[in-house]
Amino acid sequence: MKSGSTLFLKIAVILMGIPILALCIFLVPEIANFAAELYPDIAYLKYLVFIDLYAAAIPFYFALYQAFKLLSYIDKNKAFSELSVRALKNIKYCAIAISTIFAVGMPLFYLVAERDDAPGIILIGMVIIFASIVIAVFAAVLQRLLQEAINIKSENDLTV
Repeated sequence: MKSGSTLFLKIAVILMGIPILALCIFLVPEIANFAAELYPDIAYLKYLVFIDLYAAAIPFYFALYQAFKLLSYIDKNKAFSELSVRALKNIKYCAIAISTIFAVGMPLFYLVAERDDAPGIILIGMVIIFASIVIAVFAAVLQRLLQEAINIKSENDLTV
């Protein structure tokens, strides 16, 4: 396969990472300061918000890296290999981790939404949780299909 055939998807993966990086640099400190202003008696709330949102960014970027590696495997005609299965498995685990981190952080979102009277904050958290679950299920299905295709391919190689 030509090495540039997945160039558009690689650019899309990079472009998906840039807004999240901007959010982590500029918006997360504002959200943490806002939460600290809403609850001045709970001083550590600011740091919990930092931990929750930055901890979710780590598996996100690892999943983007795995997607980039998967696209590189496709360029090198290694799409039907154990490396691709492993990349999909890592993407699945990252999506589960993001969903878990946000589910654990939902009480923080609830506290901020309760005091600020903004139920949309909880809705945003729920959308992120369910989107991550959908990505995890999709990656698991692709992983299983790819593993089955590899098994069929290896059986055909042995019979010929």
